[in-house]
Amino acid sequence: MKSILLFLSLCFSSIIVAQDSTYTKHEISVNKHIDGTLLAPNNITKPDLAILIAGSGPTDRDGNQNFLKNNSLKKLAVSLTQNDIATYRYDKRIVKQLKSNNIDKDIMFDDFVTDAKSVIDYFKNSQNFNKIYVIGHSQGSLVGMLAAKDRADGFISLAGAGQSIDQVIIEQVNKTAPNFTEDTKRVFETLKQGKTTTDYPMALSSIFNIEIQKFMINWMQYNPTEVIKSLEMPVLVINGTKDLQVSENEAKLLKEANEEATLKIIENMNHVLVTIEGDDLENSKSYAETQRPIAEGLIKAIADFIK
Repeated sequence: MKSILLFLSLCFSSIIVAQDSTYTKHEISVNKHIDGTLLAPNNITKPDLAILIAGSGPTDRDGNQNFLKNNSLKKLAVSLTQNDIATYRYDKRIVKQLKSNNIDKDIMFDDFVTDAKSVIDYFKNSQNFNKIYVIGHSQGSLVGMLAAKDRADGFISLAGAGQSIDQVIIEQVNKTAPNFTEDTKRVFETLKQGKTTTDYPMALSSIFNIEIQKFMINWMQYNPTEVIKSLEMPVLVINGTKDLQVSENEAKLLKEANEEATLKIIENMNHVLVTIEGDDLENSKSYAETQRPIAEGLIKAIADFIK
């Protein structure tokens, strides 16, 4: 069950808040929902831009949640910018709502797609960048590919699922708590009909809480393999061999669905983009460790693809 919980305007004012020898940092609000950080390399007038989209839950621009601070997306952004690729990463709208104590209980998966589209359009309209690439991490992979279609110049799936979310969860339950597999299938069948239900075991409440079922219904209608198949742009699919949440097979499904895609499997990289040499305990602890460097090979794979 532990792995399931892990899984489950051009007129703008840009304020330079920090600068080092290689890049400049700007805090940019795209709209009322989206606050983020742009890192721009100092030595290029019109660089390529990579837009980073975070995974599931109340994840901020740095890739962190309340008690899970690993700075995965921050480290990714800084490393890419040091390789002459501008980056923009942003807080999911739920993060801003939590900070203001004004949570929208009717938020849908499609709202995240709308936000991602808004970010892409914003930077396209600025005409300050050469090409725009979308990097979607975990849940952000599906969000990213939906937003990137007919908008971006390229897409990168980073630890993204190849199956719809209901199939991913059924598979996870079957591996970690097989006695609840049939209950999980039964509840998803109800959700597929657009109906909500309170008829589920207490052990599955973290997945099927009545407050998130409408969100789940919206999310599960998308099949990542069908979406990625429709992308007419360069596609890179990346996964790590030590990912506890998204297996290599998910990446292979995405690659198979888009024959033109490039597949890169990074040895010993886990879900928060660091190298794990030991066991699952070390892997789980890394979700709350900021000192670990980005997994070797990840930055080169992305930079080579973009360049």
